[in-house]
Amino acid sequence: METGLQQTRIILLSTALAITVMLCGCGYAIHKKAGLPFQKIAIGLIENRTLEPKLQDKLHKALVEEFMRQGISVDPSAPHNLTGTIRTFEMVNIAEKSDVSTDFMVRITADFRLSDKEGKIRELNNFSYHVYFTGAGDLGLLLASKEVAEESALANISSAVVGALIYQ
Repeated sequence: METGLQQTRIILLSTALAITVMLCGCGYAIHKKAGLPFQKIAIGLIENRTLEPKLQDKLHKALVEEFMRQGISVDPSAPHNLTGTIRTFEMVNIAEKSDVSTDFMVRITADFRLSDKEGKIRELNNFSYHVYFTGAGDLGLLLASKEVAEESALANISSAVVGALIYQ
């Protein structure tokens, strides 16, 4: 009887240890607002050097949403100012069926600069993300899918930039 009880205890302890190691070792951490490198940020000019219209507006919106999600206020009078440049936008056909494009990839690359009131500048370069989507058939569906892919890529770039700023 004792051996069964000992085995149960060993299994429970092993499971508890495994769960603790998984939670602590995955890189997940909870940060208090006081632990953030800054409480407010201004988002300055987002320059679009591509031929794809309105990417700068979509990136600005994605950055605001991500900063707010992380507990950082977006305020034009903030001591830290983030500016950015969208360098590339590519929409590439990756599959065809009967000479009609069916699958696509959208890739967006951007660079950022964080400056403060003292003139210190931090460069955050070469943030790139790509999203795959299907768009065979209706042109309206293709354009809607492309729009969703753009917004997804920009949201992921925003998340990576904000993460790089918070976790320096």
